[in-house]
Amino acid sequence: MKWTQALIPTLKEDPQDAEVISHKLMVRGGFIRKLISGSYSYLPLGFRVLEKVKNIIRQEMDAKGSQEVLMPSIHPPEIWKKTGRYDVLGDVLIKFRDRHGREHVLGPTHEEIITDLVANNVKSYKELPLILYQIQTKFRDEPRPRFGVIRTSEFIMKDAYSFDCDAAGLEASYKKMYDAYCRIFERCGLPYIPVEADPGMMGGSVSHEFMVPSEAGEDRIVVCAKCKYSASTEVAACKPRGKAAASKEKPLPIAQVDTPGITTIEKVSELLKVGPEKLVKTLIYKADGNVVAVLLRGDHEANETKIKNYLKAVSLELADAKTIEDVTRAPVGFSGPVGLRNARIIADIAVQGMANFITGANKKDAHIINVNIGRDFEMKEYADLRMITKDDGCPACGKPIEIKQAIEVGHTFKLGTKYSDALGAKFLDKDGKELPAIMGCYGIGVTRILASVIESNNDKDGIIWPLSIAPYQAIIVALNMDDKKVKEVSEDVYDRLSAAGMDVLFDDRNAPAGVKFKDADLIGIPIKIIVGAKNAKKNIVEVKDRKTGAVTEVASKDIESHLKFVRKK
Repeated sequence: MKWTQALIPTLKEDPQDAEVISHKLMVRGGFIRKLISGSYSYLPLGFRVLEKVKNIIRQEMDAKGSQEVLMPSIHPPEIWKKTGRYDVLGDVLIKFRDRHGREHVLGPTHEEIITDLVANNVKSYKELPLILYQIQTKFRDEPRPRFGVIRTSEFIMKDAYSFDCDAAGLEASYKKMYDAYCRIFERCGLPYIPVEADPGMMGGSVSHEFMVPSEAGEDRIVVCAKCKYSASTEVAACKPRGKAAASKEKPLPIAQVDTPGITTIEKVSELLKVGPEKLVKTLIYKADGNVVAVLLRGDHEANETKIKNYLKAVSLELADAKTIEDVTRAPVGFSGPVGLRNARIIADIAVQGMANFITGANKKDAHIINVNIGRDFEMKEYADLRMITKDDGCPACGKPIEIKQAIEVGHTFKLGTKYSDALGAKFLDKDGKELPAIMGCYGIGVTRILASVIESNNDKDGIIWPLSIAPYQAIIVALNMDDKKVKEVSEDVYDRLSAAGMDVLFDDRNAPAGVKFKDADLIGIPIKIIVGAKNAKKNIVEVKDRKTGAVTEVASKDIESHLKFVRKK
């Protein structure tokens, strides 16, 4: 492609609404343009990268015996109601009515649809195992689209689904997809980390997320350099510590202290001149409509995934002010376990060993000091309910851990029979017995891969695309198109490489050399072929590696063989 014939609207300045480097560079490089919040057009450069990512996905999925399908984006709500997810997803579902008044749902994912498809078309164990996948646009009413294409309301996903006769079959299918994911992310040039994860609203047992460490990520992962343990902070276990030392403290007399208008851990700690670890905060939740009080050490963060899983709740949300006043008889900010009424109380395991701690007094503008479990209130339920911190040891080996921000690019689940039971995806086994298919689910955020690659591969000048998914593998930078010899050599190199099957962009603009160099670096083409007047006279070009900056002089007639060697490396 010649630049003068292409749509590549590069920009000198960052867009004002861009927060992360991938968003800035995708807009500045002419890869995307925003239509509305959470919805983007992919321009030719962006589309080319998308298609190369899709091709890699297809190659690896097909290599594992998967078959591609394409399912509708418009779904009947009845099928979502059968699994209960119509209510679970709630406002995330984008719903509309057609001219006949019928309600429809725009697909945020396709577990229900694929299960219904298989239920109506697969009847015997002889037709299993089966793995089907699609690459499809999904729709979710995101409350806060952000970070460019990392979190959007409309996005492209690859979702695959396995159907097996038994647990051993699911294990084999799961391993196939896990291995395929590793190959896909390696080929896309992503520094991915597979981590243990929570299945969430998908359901099932075993789950892994494929994470790319990045400050732009909305997720956090735990990594142990010693034993290679890795997990999402949502599931990383916290072990009890310090119980023996704390239990040796002699109980002191309980007392109420005035804390006028002071409702935060930080402010209470400051007023009473103690560290936040001496406080116990009481968080009031509603779990499936039931009021639950969760006790946590003041310096710890609630892990709502752990709380929800412990309670086996479908929904979990912080209680409203009225509910808090009903159970505490006090406004928000002064809740405590002493005298709490009409609420189930559960405490994090780190609270179990505490003595003489500080809590809210269930009274406006007051807290209580020297609170002790057993003497001042009873506790029957303890569980791991908090987020792991960098001060915790590795859940597997006890050694120091690192907590990193990360972008989720893939997620795999062992679903079991949740969907096949609800939607009747059953088969006859070899004894003629009817059984539900055992399912697995495997998703990849296709559009999110682009942003993740850029977050991991950039410098002060722009993007550095891996050769495998770059919009073009090489760019020819003709420094002066008015020079007859420069034009001749540039066009010869372009024709040679195009004939050899290489993706080449030819910058044939009558623009200053500085502009061409800046644009080439901005859009991140891996190989830059520079044709200047002096070298052109000798039929020589400079080949520059975008990543390393290494420059090699090559005879124009040898350019195909040279770049074949470069690509093999």
